[in-house]
Amino acid sequence: MFRNNVGALKDQKGRLVRYGLQKGSSDLIGWTTKEINGQRIAVFTAIEVKDKGRPTPEQLNFIAQVKAAGGIAGIARSPEEALEIVKQYNSDQGAADPAP
Repeated sequence: MFRNNVGALKDQKGRLVRYGLQKGSSDLIGWTTKEINGQRIAVFTAIEVKDKGRPTPEQLNFIAQVKAAGGIAGIARSPEEALEIVKQYNSDQGAADPAP
């Protein structure tokens, strides 16, 4: 997983510079590998980390889009919850635990 900071700031000339994937994209992005029919594949994985507060509509939309495309996505309030999102996906798919 990779940390995906999203936001904007002004550069030295006062121009707005945006960074990150897109507004609403999850805090952690990467992939989870799994074996399907004897072949190892990568499944896009996005975890929105919330220690408190609620996700924005853009964050909920990003999670929904990842899931709709067959990826793994969810909101986690602890490292254990993040792992559970991946484990739940794998149990729903009938696959073994993901490789690190």
